[in-house]
Amino acid sequence: MSAQLLGVLISPDLTLEQHISRVCVSCFYQLRQIRSVCWSLDDESTATLVHAFVASRIDYCCSLLFGSPKTVTDKLQRALNAAARVVTNTRKYDRGLHHTMRHDLHWLDMYVCMYVSLIARNRRTCNNAQNSITTVAK
Repeated sequence: MSAQLLGVLISPDLTLEQHISRVCVSCFYQLRQIRSVCWSLDDESTATLVHAFVASRIDYCCSLLFGSPKTVTDKLQRALNAAARVVTNTRKYDRGLHHTMRHDLHWLDMYVCMYVSLIARNRRTCNNAQNSITTVAK
């Protein structure tokens, strides 16, 4: 028995492993579909499709994953690496993928993405609370 809240599947033991598995399956399916039509697209169109169908799924609610075990986040990192390989048209064991992800595609690693997402969420919360206090004080 598990619950789905805002598209995130939460299991009874409050782990997100089922959610991560579902996201990874969906991402790899989309990557296979994009790779099959990739030969007829230019590089920019391929990057747009990968970002729309894969990177956005991986980034959605990633702040919830902060503090998760490395085995859980590694699954998402593998999907993100596969997405970068589709965009750059490289093979699995080609060198320089990390450099390409960081400098050419401007994609962050999964643990950095979770950290940045959590910080951004906390900052928005603090700003909203400060605006509410200012409004009440007037």
